[in-house]
Amino acid sequence: MEEYIVKTIVVGVFSWTTAFLVVRKIFPKRSFDFCNRIVSTIHAILAVTLASLSVQDWKCPICPIASKSSLQQMQVLAVSLSYLIYDLVCCLFDERVSLDNTIHHLVSIVGLIAGLCYQKCGSEMVGAVWVTEMSSPFLHLRELLKELGYKDTLLNLVADILFASIFTFARMMAGPCITYVTLFSNNPFLIKAMGLGLQLVSTFWFFKIIRMMKYKLTKRSSISKNDINHTTNIRRKTYS
Repeated sequence: MEEYIVKTIVVGVFSWTTAFLVVRKIFPKRSFDFCNRIVSTIHAILAVTLASLSVQDWKCPICPIASKSSLQQMQVLAVSLSYLIYDLVCCLFDERVSLDNTIHHLVSIVGLIAGLCYQKCGSEMVGAVWVTEMSSPFLHLRELLKELGYKDTLLNLVADILFASIFTFARMMAGPCITYVTLFSNNPFLIKAMGLGLQLVSTFWFFKIIRMMKYKLTKRSSISKNDINHTTNIRRKTYS
């Protein structure tokens, strides 16, 4: 791995950690998870922006395929790798340790390290960063709203719908295309394996999100019916 990439990763881990400590200072009464999600939102926006700026031709965003990574692509991967290392450590310190989230972090970290070491498959890997982080701001927004007291509100439902819609488009439509290209191009085996692993984790999350949205919409519908029935009963009593 190039020396400037190692320095970028080290500086990145330090920067994300510092950002977290600053956010904790600003919001001392908020939870560990709340502050971490603010940092995660900043990374998601930054990652999508940098990934978009690194695209060489929007007619074929993941071209050139199986080619040597450009300097800009390497920097995008290094920034995301530094964040994932920071976030993995944060997840271990949090009260709730999620096994599927930990696996996702490990798969992503190994994949990014492989890409940076081989200096190949930059277009496909930046594309993967783009699709995996596109829905992240809305994922974190829905959890932030819950802690702010907006759970089970219309605003929280809108955040849920936006997250589910963007996740479905990015992970289950664009994601499989990138995975297919990665698997059937002349890329190192480790990168192919990590690409497939990431898609499998995304698919697992997709089915969990479907169940979550089904529950949310059913619950919302039940609340609306109860409100209508309650209003109707009040009117009946009033007219009686």
